[in-house]
Amino acid sequence: MAGMTLDCAAWLAKYLLCLFNFIFFLAGSAVLGIGIWLHVDKESFISFTQRTQNPTLQLFGRTTVVEQAAYILIAAGAFIFIISFFGYCGAIRESRCLLLSYAVFLFLILVLEVTAGGLAAGYREKAEEKAKDFLKSSIKDYYSTKDKEDAVTLMWNYLMATLSCCGVDSYKDFQLSDRWREGNQKVPNQCCVLQPDGPDPALYKPRDPHCPNVPTATNSYYETGCYQAFLSWVNEHTDIVIGVVIGLGVIQIIGICLACCLCKLLDSHF
Repeated sequence: MAGMTLDCAAWLAKYLLCLFNFIFFLAGSAVLGIGIWLHVDKESFISFTQRTQNPTLQLFGRTTVVEQAAYILIAAGAFIFIISFFGYCGAIRESRCLLLSYAVFLFLILVLEVTAGGLAAGYREKAEEKAKDFLKSSIKDYYSTKDKEDAVTLMWNYLMATLSCCGVDSYKDFQLSDRWREGNQKVPNQCCVLQPDGPDPALYKPRDPHCPNVPTATNSYYETGCYQAFLSWVNEHTDIVIGVVIGLGVIQIIGICLACCLCKLLDSHF
């Protein structure tokens, strides 16, 4: 209740929760604002990327990429904004309704994350099959030639160039894409052994100029799937992956605990 004199524990829980959510509130607002700006005035961003000397910005300065990025940023920003709004306003106004809503949202998200992780571990083969089907469908439906690149194409190009791989299982996955078959290459440039000539892996050129049309085991990674390459990367960076997962879980648990504790302390003052 507003104006209520809180004891030390309630005061600490209140302002920790305020600080905790204010940071996420600002981050969500920034992401949402950028997404709305890109959606409403994408021409300005595209014009800016064309004038800059940064090859990465030039790469992302395509109409389809900007449009897709705008929708993703709006969705992510709105989600963070709403959750943090409940937490911040619930704490600053000492509203048990908002605090409980905030705690319930975080709890449901945590349950979904744990459930998804448990199902993936318990049904690993089925989960791998579904994951591969999803990735292959992204290539089939969206992967295209360079002059028609969109966000999905760029994502795959970065992934393949960074992990030294090709497709989900192999180069054959690209034969599923009608938009890719419009070109005359057998594999994308990023499936080749690359010769760095810029700051971004996806911009590197094939060391062998014949590779895109005549890939071999020596000039490309055309038989190396990105799914297994990614799993190998995860195994090599297990500590980082576990740390990130635990960190996210701890942040959510702290938010739930602070909201519940503040609710209980507010109840005790009635």
